[in-house]
Amino acid sequence: MDAGTFTLLLALGSIAAGFLGALTGLGGGVVLVPLLTLGFGVDLRYAIGASLVSVIATSSAAAASYVRDGYSNVRVGMFLEVATTIGAVVGAMIASSVPVSAVSIVFGVVLLWSAIVSLRQNTDGAGPATADRIATALRLDGSFPVDGHLQTYHVAHVPGGWGIMFIAGGLSGLLGIGSGALKVLAMDQVMGLPFKVSTTTSNFMIGVTAAASAGLYLHRGYIDPGLTMPVMLGVLLGATLGARLLAGAQVRMLRLVFGFVIMALGVQMIWHGLSGSLAHV
Repeated sequence: MDAGTFTLLLALGSIAAGFLGALTGLGGGVVLVPLLTLGFGVDLRYAIGASLVSVIATSSAAAASYVRDGYSNVRVGMFLEVATTIGAVVGAMIASSVPVSAVSIVFGVVLLWSAIVSLRQNTDGAGPATADRIATALRLDGSFPVDGHLQTYHVAHVPGGWGIMFIAGGLSGLLGIGSGALKVLAMDQVMGLPFKVSTTTSNFMIGVTAAASAGLYLHRGYIDPGLTMPVMLGVLLGATLGARLLAGAQVRMLRLVFGFVIMALGVQMIWHGLSGSLAHV
């Protein structure tokens, strides 16, 4: 395969990854890392480096649009980012003493169960009728546009959501993966945020996490400009298209896309755990 064809196919795959990442709040890495390693034979570390830069691009393109349009809850995102950051540090510290394959299998099973739960819900639930006391104190409640008007919502079970975010960060540091799936599930299933708010706020959050990780990969020399540039541009275009589509998309369609993507991610994590491949990352 010549360089031009390789770059074109890489860009097309990256557009699809950015599109899915913007719609689901997972970031493009869920699609990109398997695409680069299995489809193009790229070394895993370079694939992760390019993926991290692409996640920053996804967050920059999609999250900026979501914040401007009033979908993302920035206060919730910044508050929960503290939990994921602390969890990531703890996960990285214990990575050498915990069987990564076992954690990967458990994580995959949790994702499969979460996909089933998400697919069984047709629309956004009514959400909590009253605000959580902690949410009220931190002013986490918000509103988002629905059919031309603003619909308010309350945030509930803040400690539970914060705890799941800590676990999500720990898994990220332990396994070296993104934790966008658990971020969306924590906000949607536990804290009662509308699904569109959960996915858009997750997009806002993953950029912060990826920026810190990308700096480490850049320092270690695992970010190749020739690989990263077409990936980043493709993801940027795909994320922009995804952000425009989300505003008019039906919640049922978004849940279907999200459910099937995290189901595929769950199967992948179980496979990596059973084969022991994550232990060599």
